Amino acid sequence: MDLKTRKLRSASLIAFGLLTGAAYAQTPTPPEAKPAEPAPPPPIFSIWGFDLTGHLDVGYTHLTGSGKFVSGVNDRVFDFKHNEAFFHALDLTFTNTPENGWGGLVDLTIGKDADTIAAYGTISKSKGPANGANHYVDPTQFYIYYGAGPLSIIAGKYVTNAGAEVIKSDGDVNYSRSILFGYAIPFTHTGVRATYKVNDMLTVLGGVNQGWDAFEDPNHDKTIELGGTFTPTKTMSFVASYYGGKERVTNYPKSDANGMRNLFDLVGTFTASDQLTFILNYDYGTQDHAAANGSKAKWDGIAGYATYQINDQWRVVLRGEYFNDHDGYRTGVAQKWKEATLTLAYLPAKEWEIRAEVRADKSDQSAFLKSDGVTSTSTQRSFGLEALYKF
Repeated sequence: MDLKTRKLRSASLIAFGLLTGAAYAQTPTPPEAKPAEPAPPPPIFSIWGFDLTGHLDVGYTHLTGSGKFVSGVNDRVFDFKHNEAFFHALDLTFTNTPENGWGGLVDLTIGKDADTIAAYGTISKSKGPANGANHYVDPTQFYIYYGAGPLSIIAGKYVTNAGAEVIKSDGDVNYSRSILFGYAIPFTHTGVRATYKVNDMLTVLGGVNQGWDAFEDPNHDKTIELGGTFTPTKTMSFVASYYGGKERVTNYPKSDANGMRNLFDLVGTFTASDQLTFILNYDYGTQDHAAANGSKAKWDGIAGYATYQINDQWRVVLRGEYFNDHDGYRTGVAQKWKEATLTLAYLPAKEWEIRAEVRADKSDQSAFLKSDGVTSTSTQRSFGLEALYKF
C-alpha cells in the first residue's frame, strides 16, 4: 500500500518538541513492544544466546462488502476478503538484546500477512502488486544491536515506533486491525535507531531511515524519526513519534513526484484498575504534491480502546475510530471514515487465545464496494474469528 504524509505546521512541531522532551522511545527490548502489548512468553529454546519466541495465527472473516473501496484499495489491512479463512502468520523471532554488549534480532513472518507488510525492495516487492506475485515470507525485522546501559543502538530493518497497534497479532487485543494502523502510519523502517533511557520516567529515541516501508530507498532521500515516552505515574504513559523526510508520492507504480512527508503520532495509555485500561491514539500526516491539484495532501484520525480483563480467561475490548482522508491520498477516496469493533477473547491457557469480534464501518461517501463487485455503499459490517497459539 502506498505511503503518505506532509509537513507539520511550525506550531505542531513546537508542540511535538515539548512532548518529546518528556516522551517515549523504545528501551533495549525489541522495537515491536508497545504500551498495550503483554509480556512475551518464555522462549521455547535458546541457541548462541538467541531466544526463540513466536506465535501461530489463523482466522476467518465474513464481510458484507467485497473488502475494497471503489478506488480499488483494500478497505481492511489483513482480513480483506469477503468470506474467507486465513493462515495469517507463523511468526518466528530470534532475539538477543543484552543490557550491555552486542546482539541482534531476526523476525520472520510466514503466511498471508507477509504480503501486506513486505517493504519496498524486499524479494520482488519493488515490482509492486501489479506483478501478480504473492509473498508469503517476509523478513519483518533483522538488525544488529548494541547495548551500553541506558543507551542502545540498532541498525537494520525494524518496526515503526508509531501507533497503538503492532504487526504481531499476539501484541494486539482485537482481531481486525485499526484504520490508523493500516492507513495512517508505516509498518517498518530500515536504518539506524538510537534509544536512551534518561530515567525511570523518560526515554528518548532518534534515528535516520530509508523512508516508510522501504528496504531499498526509492528516492535516495532520508527520513528522520524522533520520539520518546513519558511515564509520570505507574498508571499513565504517553508515547510520541515524529517522522519527516522526502518520499515519492507513490512507489506502486513508482511516481516521479517527490515531496516532504510528515507524520505526528501520539499514544496515551491510562490504567484505571487492574482490570480496566484505556488507550487513545492520534495521528496527523501530510504529503507534498499528492493532492489532485498537486498540492499538499492531509490525513488525520483518532482511535480509542477500552480493555476490560474480566478474569484470567476472559477479556472484552471496545474500539472506536474516526479517520479523515481529506484528499483521498490514503484510501483513494476523499472521505470521513468511522468504525466500531467489539472483541471477546477467551484464554483457556497461557499459550492459547481465541477471539471473536463484530465490526461496523461507515463512510460519509459511498466508498465501500459491495460483494457483487459493481455497486457501492457507505457501510460495511463484518464478523471475525481468530485462534492464536503463542510459544
